[in-house]
Amino acid sequence: MDKAPVRQWVWTEQLLGGGHWSARMRRGLGLRLRALGDGANVSALFFSAQQPLERYNMPDTLKTQHIAYLSAGRVLHSDMGRVLCSITADTVGWHDTWCGPSDAACIQKAYGKRGYQEHRNMMYRNGRDGLLVEMAKHGLGPSDLVPNVNFFSKVVPDADGALQFVAGNAPRGASVELQFEMDTLVFLSAAPHPLDSSPAYAPADVELSAYAADPIGVDHPCRISCEQNARAFINTEQHLAG
Repeated sequence: MDKAPVRQWVWTEQLLGGGHWSARMRRGLGLRLRALGDGANVSALFFSAQQPLERYNMPDTLKTQHIAYLSAGRVLHSDMGRVLCSITADTVGWHDTWCGPSDAACIQKAYGKRGYQEHRNMMYRNGRDGLLVEMAKHGLGPSDLVPNVNFFSKVVPDADGALQFVAGNAPRGASVELQFEMDTLVFLSAAPHPLDSSPAYAPADVELSAYAADPIGVDHPCRISCEQNARAFINTEQHLAG
């Protein structure tokens, strides 16, 4: 039996529940997100580091791959028809693409208000403000907020079409791995999902680990899962070569 390749880890750090994080991830790096507790949620946005006007496009990502949620073998398309990153491994199976990040109003409605003035680092944080804090570090603002991915979270419509949060979708230890196909600005918030039905504010910590990834080959599931993905990889490679 062939041995699994030895992974070259670059760095590992912890994203505290409710906290936020950003980094420039270069092409060829992988990023593993691993839930350190039950019920994790990571709201994520992706922008081209070379030209942030190019960013993750939720409608194109879904319609080109004929999907409603993200999982292994799928890619995140930019609004220029290129691949920002590929989902190369996933133990969860369903990552929400519809609901956006939580905001201050929904967190207060669900859990009450705990501000920094009174509670310091025990304050209740929300996804929208966390993402905006990180985006401001890179010259981006509220007008740049676009529909995001909520990793680890699952939402489905009920018989009347109302969206329902599925508890228990990502237990402790669940993980998802992203491989970057171009230099990408990544913005993350580990605040609760806006539809999270948990009675208490207790967002799980998430471990972030970067590694040197093998190139996506011509027969990789992310490339061959649909014709539009293959075309997007070619668009990306031509763009970088030019």
